[in-house]
Amino acid sequence: MNRSSARYGATAIVSHGLLALLIAGNFAFGLYFIDLPFSPQKLRYFSWHKWAGALVLPIAAVLLATRLIRGAIPLPAHMPAWERRASNWTHALLYIAYFASPLSGWLYSSATGFQTVLFGVLPIPDLLPKSRELAEPLKAAHHWINYALAAVVALHVAAAIKHHFIDRDDVLVRMFPFLQKAP
Repeated sequence: MNRSSARYGATAIVSHGLLALLIAGNFAFGLYFIDLPFSPQKLRYFSWHKWAGALVLPIAAVLLATRLIRGAIPLPAHMPAWERRASNWTHALLYIAYFASPLSGWLYSSATGFQTVLFGVLPIPDLLPKSRELAEPLKAAHHWINYALAAVVALHVAAAIKHHFIDRDDVLVRMFPFLQKAP
């Protein structure tokens, strides 16, 4: 099989899709509930938000392992060098943010003294002891890491759409097997 016209395997496709749903959904959910007044419902929302973030780590690890083992499918030959570099940098930033976002949230949660209990049954150990001095900077770091992640995701999506509808190549089709190459 010609690897340059191949599609990603099921593991990469499913991991990519799950990450996209978790990250986009959790980002939007976080924006929704963060400014709500303190209440039992807001505490429940924090738990749900932390659960989704905790799921990002193992799924990102699977996606990264798949990429390291199988490699990325080569980019189309017609792509200019600057686009290839931009693609490589964008993917590197995505992988960094896939781990930095949930880890910064975990550190922040640890510093506030509110342990994450995944699905209400599996306690996840704190990474730090409770620390008011660290909580605020970790909260800010988590906040800005997620805005950076959202920006890189937006760039990634825009590039995929550009490849499909303007360049009319198979870049998007490789990850979404139900699509056909744009005519």
